[in-house]
Amino acid sequence: MSSNTRRRLLAAATLALGAAPALARPRAADIAQLRRQAKAWDEAIVRQDRAAIEANMAEDFRQIDADADIEDKRSFVEGLMSPKLRIAPYAVEDFEIRLYGDTALLSGRTRMQGSHDGKPFTSHYRYIDVYVRRGGRWQIVSVQITRVREAS
Repeated sequence: MSSNTRRRLLAAATLALGAAPALARPRAADIAQLRRQAKAWDEAIVRQDRAAIEANMAEDFRQIDADADIEDKRSFVEGLMSPKLRIAPYAVEDFEIRLYGDTALLSGRTRMQGSHDGKPFTSHYRYIDVYVRRGGRWQIVSVQITRVREAS
């Protein structure tokens, strides 16, 4: 290998290594933003804050629920706004964020309690929320949940 080639390779490697911290900063900022956004959305759901819930959602939002039914943004929000529904603050466990450019997968497990039409309920499920960055803003575009069977 010629000395010119070695110098060019060394220069390219130096540039690439120097760029690594700059690339890590946006990733860390995105993860922090998504973490805040997910927490705020959970809190908005508990308090049935329609404006805050809808602000986090894309217009083309879809949910596949635990019964394999599909909800769009309107039906999802209407279900949460039911005066018959009361959700207690719930716990999110095993929370994880994975970034793929302008797409983020947020997943974990949720243990929820509340009441519907005066009857108490509990649920435990795994979920994956898909966020997409559009116009510089993260929005949730898809949710899928799966019930966790409790050991008997």
